[in-house]
Amino acid sequence: MTMPPKDPRIEAAATRLKEAIQERADAYRAPLWEPIWKRPRTPKSQAQTKQELRKQRRRLQDAGRRRFFAGQSRRPRSRQNRIGSAAVRRDARALSRVRHSTTWLW
Repeated sequence: MTMPPKDPRIEAAATRLKEAIQERADAYRAPLWEPIWKRPRTPKSQAQTKQELRKQRRRLQDAGRRRFFAGQSRRPRSRQNRIGSAAVRRDARALSRVRHSTTWLW
């Protein structure tokens, strides 16, 4: 059995195919996306760190103010107070019924 003569076009196509296969294998071997906790840390300058801390402090202060004023606006009442006010409402309702009726209290 004799080998056919080498064709340069076929050889070039075979080389390109081998390179593409190798590239695909490399792409599957090394992950393109890596979780942030596995990435190497990039050092920050002191100015960058301080700026981030300033922004964080400001954000926390704003949240604290919002929480404070939200509590002020709602003014949660104690349970005892709610029970008492319900009793007062019941009494007032009864009195108004009597007041609008034609019966005499004495």
